[in-house]
Amino acid sequence: MLASRIAGIGGYVPPRCVTNKELEQVLDTTDEWIQQRTGIQTRHWVAPEVATSDLALEAAKLAINDAKIKVTDIDMIIMATSTPDHDVPGAGCFLQAKLGLPGVPYFEVKQACSGFVYGLSLADQFIKTGHKKCILLIGVELQSKLLDMTPRGRGVSVIFADGAGAAVITPTDVQNPEKDSYVMSTTLHADGAFAKELWIPAPGTAIGPQKCMPGMIESGDVYLQMNARYVFSHAVTKMPAVMLESLEQAKKKMEDVDLFFFHQANMRINEKVAEDLKIPREKIHNTIHKFGNTTAATIPLGMWDALQEGKLKRGQLIGVAAFGAGFTWAGAVFRY
Repeated sequence: MLASRIAGIGGYVPPRCVTNKELEQVLDTTDEWIQQRTGIQTRHWVAPEVATSDLALEAAKLAINDAKIKVTDIDMIIMATSTPDHDVPGAGCFLQAKLGLPGVPYFEVKQACSGFVYGLSLADQFIKTGHKKCILLIGVELQSKLLDMTPRGRGVSVIFADGAGAAVITPTDVQNPEKDSYVMSTTLHADGAFAKELWIPAPGTAIGPQKCMPGMIESGDVYLQMNARYVFSHAVTKMPAVMLESLEQAKKKMEDVDLFFFHQANMRINEKVAEDLKIPREKIHNTIHKFGNTTAATIPLGMWDALQEGKLKRGQLIGVAAFGAGFTWAGAVFRY
């Protein structure tokens, strides 16, 4: 059976670690408030000169090394990000140039927190149909430059962070489904009726005669805005549902899964998901406390973190689920 597999994983966060205590000075908040409501203790933000594609490059190098391939083996790049270097062209174009891969096509998906799983589904199709043989899949976000660093933005700005995760996706001939590494299922959903519950209103082509208008910064429309309670209520229902759907498609049961990676937006969300699905705590790898919400980077970055800790091992059955802006939600089951 021809299938796709994750041949290598890489992850990267910028060196600057920002503590809750540091944010107390500018956002009129407290370490206690942040930890109680989100579970976050630290997050990483970039230096002023760093761009999204720079973060992606560092994660890509590690994934390529982990997969034991050459850069020139890559025949497609898929980048999941909501924070590209520039509006046009996409950040994948800049990454392609930095990797030295002229002529290699790239896709850019903008499904926010679900972006990596959407990208995995896309890569899986290209591999299984024989169109590509070595795909570099990146989930990357640079969100620190999008945050309102005044007390007005404290409910959002304490949550979001910068980081990148990468995976190398290659073909595999599955001989033993109970041992061999391969992607078993990906499940994708969206509902644009709720787009304005988690979004950045401006700049944009839907707001007036020009994309950029005076006063956008002062109004706060250029900053990420979130209806936290609404997002929470949807996340705690959609993530369990899509996880169960992905398991059903893979013909697996909840107890078959060795390790789960859920999107890291809020520790309370993940605790509720675990409770509803009756998943033991030791089967979930959380990173929200040290990395914050890195949106599209969260799941691959979490996998890289688990790999470094010796928690993620070859042959394990992995379940992932994400929920985010759009609204979008997605799940996957694969044997690592």
